[in-house]
Amino acid sequence: MPAMHYHLRWPDASVSTCYSPSLVIKDFFEPGRAYALADFLQRVREATQIASDRVAAKFGFACSRAADQLAEIESRAARFAEQPLARVEILRFEE
Repeated sequence: MPAMHYHLRWPDASVSTCYSPSLVIKDFFEPGRAYALADFLQRVREATQIASDRVAAKFGFACSRAADQLAEIESRAARFAEQPLARVEILRFEE
């Protein structure tokens, strides 16, 4: 199963490198595009669930690394929850 990394720019201009156990993340995001925080979170949750389900179907167990990554993203996003114009930009994909 091809894993990948994707790079984000947060509303405070900091950058994160994130992990996905599947290329499905590319179906939910476009490099160079910024997403409203709530939209970004909904998309990343759905993509991560699909990726984890794919791992479970192939190996018989969910991807704990994907779950950890999602928890980290949600924790970081919580810092911007009170900013109605907060956006997260997808910088690039790395396969």
